[in-house]
Amino acid sequence: MDARVDFIACDNPHATRLTLHIVAAVAEHEREMISARTKAALAIARARGVRLGNPRPAYARERAAATHRGRADRFAATVRDTIGSMAGQGMSLRAIARKLDRRGVPTARGGVWQAVQVRAVLTRTWS
Repeated sequence: MDARVDFIACDNPHATRLTLHIVAAVAEHEREMISARTKAALAIARARGVRLGNPRPAYARERAAATHRGRADRFAATVRDTIGSMAGQGMSLRAIARKLDRRGVPTARGGVWQAVQVRAVLTRTWS
């Protein structure tokens, strides 16, 4: 709107600049009200002595790390033999990464293979 470019909102094709300003103002007001209610509720809870946050953060971190390790182990197991055979042929980590990409082998997060990921699979200690 600041750029003064006319556009049509798909969910409200008849909206004018005035309508959009009003809707934006109402949304901003609602955001401020939600924030105020949340802050008030947290203050009341603190006054009652409620401890906010995770009471055992170290335990939560350990559980999360174990979950991530398990997922990483399962993924690495699916590509371990392929990467190992390429490494056994004397291919460099970068060459292996390029070949995995060319073959369409997905990474754990669906991205592009890098040498560091190949090395992580090769050096992974299996539980």
